Amino acid sequence: MSEQKALYKEAMSVLKETSRTFFIPITFLQKEMKTTVATAYLCMRAIDEIEDHEDLDIAVKSDLLRQVSALLLKPFDNDAYLSLLKPYENILPEVTIRLGDWLALCPEDIRETIAASTSEMAEGMAKWADKNWIVKTREDLDDYTYYVAGLVGTMLSDIWRWGAGIETDRELAIGYGRGLQAVNILRNQEEDDERGVSFMPEGWTRDDLFKYAEENLAKGDLYNKSIKKRSILMFCKIPLALAHKTLQAMRNGHEKMTRQEVEQTVEEVTKVD
Repeated sequence: MSEQKALYKEAMSVLKETSRTFFIPITFLQKEMKTTVATAYLCMRAIDEIEDHEDLDIAVKSDLLRQVSALLLKPFDNDAYLSLLKPYENILPEVTIRLGDWLALCPEDIRETIAASTSEMAEGMAKWADKNWIVKTREDLDDYTYYVAGLVGTMLSDIWRWGAGIETDRELAIGYGRGLQAVNILRNQEEDDERGVSFMPEGWTRDDLFKYAEENLAKGDLYNKSIKKRSILMFCKIPLALAHKTLQAMRNGHEKMTRQEVEQTVEEVTKVD
């Protein structure tokens, strides 16, 4: 038991280092739900760090992601996973190296679901690495944002059903994830352009991308209406409120929200019953 407690503490520490914006809403969840969502997020982040890594060749990323995807579809062989990562262990972050730990910490009766979602994400990311992340049509954008963010939404919906008996709409969950990712794309557009990557469909303007983000965030607003349990609702509302405010900040010519604005937004959301 003490081993599990130590692992939980380490997981929360890695989560805080990896994503402060995700760490904040997780603190509103109750114990078992908190562990489940935290470890599910870390599993997906482990994969994401492979896709995003600046020092890995595209072919290496694609191959690694596909092999990890296959490993996740059967009882997880951590030795095989570590052997796969060995040539890159000095450059990959802790969150990626310790994927086996995060899976081990997931409650057993939801672990397979989380592994399957992470596997699907890895396969989709491999496909987009092969395409060099070049989006040409709205359908491409929908496909890319489904794999990198919509899947987080559907996985969370599976967790809400498992842990709290809450039924949510799958399409709205995907829209919620897409909306959050579209905000990230807008925020990182200049940086993406510099590395030769474009998530802007051909013929689109930045304003079209804003509309895409707003459309999908509106689905997130609808998604939240089906959630009656306060701790889960707070978890879902905080990232959505931050995304809406970030869009507004960018429309006003700012790159992102200030730390004070983030704290104020969290306070506003959590004050509302």
